[in-house]
Amino acid sequence: MIKSPQATSVRFDAEKMWVELDDGRTVGIPLVWFPRLRHGTPEQRAQLRISSAGLHWEELDEDISIVGLLEGRRGGTFMAEKRV
Repeated sequence: MIKSPQATSVRFDAEKMWVELDDGRTVGIPLVWFPRLRHGTPEQRAQLRISSAGLHWEELDEDISIVGLLEGRRGGTFMAEKRV
């Protein structure tokens, strides 16, 4: 059975979320894919819980799986924001 990669850390710049994985990769994801994170404050983004299930921000109501990131899945609010 192949082990799914796990996040070890997360950081942000003005346009991307950078996720470090335990297999040595660093994945850069556009914040526009996750509007809740994009609109969150740096303090809210810092309130992150990393688990084997993925990434969770309680206050921002955002859950992101590492497998989903690697498959290019965008946040559930991405399409809703595009329609507005």
